[in-house]
Amino acid sequence: MRPVSEHSSMSGVTPARFLRWFLVALLIALLVRPWVLDWWYSPGSPRAIEARGALADDERATIAIFERVSPSVVHLSTSERVLDLLTQSLLEIPKGTGSGFLWDRAGHVVTNHHVVAETEVARVRLANGHVYPARLVGVSPEHDIAVLRLEAPVPLAPPVPLGTSRDLRVGQKVYAIGSPFGLDHSLTAGVISALDRSIPSEQGRRIEHLIQTDAAINPGNSGGPLIDSAGRLIGMNTAIYSPSGAFAGIGFAVAADTINRVVPRLIADGHYRRPLLGIVTDRAFSERLMRELGIGGVVVLQVQAESPAARAGLRSATMSEAGDITSADVILAVDGRAVTTFETLLDILDGHVAGDRVRLQVYREGAIVELEVELG
Repeated sequence: MRPVSEHSSMSGVTPARFLRWFLVALLIALLVRPWVLDWWYSPGSPRAIEARGALADDERATIAIFERVSPSVVHLSTSERVLDLLTQSLLEIPKGTGSGFLWDRAGHVVTNHHVVAETEVARVRLANGHVYPARLVGVSPEHDIAVLRLEAPVPLAPPVPLGTSRDLRVGQKVYAIGSPFGLDHSLTAGVISALDRSIPSEQGRRIEHLIQTDAAINPGNSGGPLIDSAGRLIGMNTAIYSPSGAFAGIGFAVAADTINRVVPRLIADGHYRRPLLGIVTDRAFSERLMRELGIGGVVVLQVQAESPAARAGLRSATMSEAGDITSADVILAVDGRAVTTFETLLDILDGHVAGDRVRLQVYREGAIVELEVELG
């Protein structure tokens, strides 16, 4: 038998042998790595879905508001008829689009005046996709409000729940629903940025008591509802402030109280008329005279016979032989609200109806007199 050296072993692992095994194992790992990764991650198969969990409370509230109100929001498209000189037939040319909302079960739709101004044909697409023609019932350009009547054979969605704008606070959450760029039933969210704003209308008059919001109001949103966190109508989206016409963070909406005052009159009479004092004035002359006197107010040039102003005791201006005014009543305030311009006087009267009694503060021959007027 051959002796075995104590320094050698059949099962021993020398450093050289270990290095060879390590290099072989590393080579095998590099060769099989792509196959192992493909098997492990399975890129050709759908990945596992992770559970989301419950929606946040504010998300659920927003979803509920949209699902409640959006069926009552409509998309409007307008067109005009033009004569084809070649065929002598009338053609309908698309003019614009906008939004609106159902006002009542009778099919009245409220939108902006500028959406339907100078159009002959209007079509309304409901939330269910049905499209119906609509006829114009009445407009109030000074409020940028218009009412159409929809003749739909199907039952309509409930009207948008009505809220009030008199108790709104800056910072309240608001939601705008409409059809920006023709994409109907789009929702944007924001807050009330300011209250009692005024902007010029397309007719040159100022639209008063507007709500300012940062909720995105893009072209096509005009006429859509502005909703509060209780799901109530608090305004109607009417304009954006942007030199380019794109959303710039400042949008405006006609206040709900204005809508609720004007729309019933448009439905009943086809037009809106402010309650009357019964005076005649000249805006440019009045403003020039007030600047010279250093006060704000409206000069009464003439009091109409048998008018509320005449019954209250307002006086027409008196003139010298040279044509200069020697004395005139100047309306300084109505119910304590200062009258700085003719537009201010119209705005104050707009908040009343015929039969209301108001108190006028009048500057007359160096003294202040108080008169009570029942508006006509």
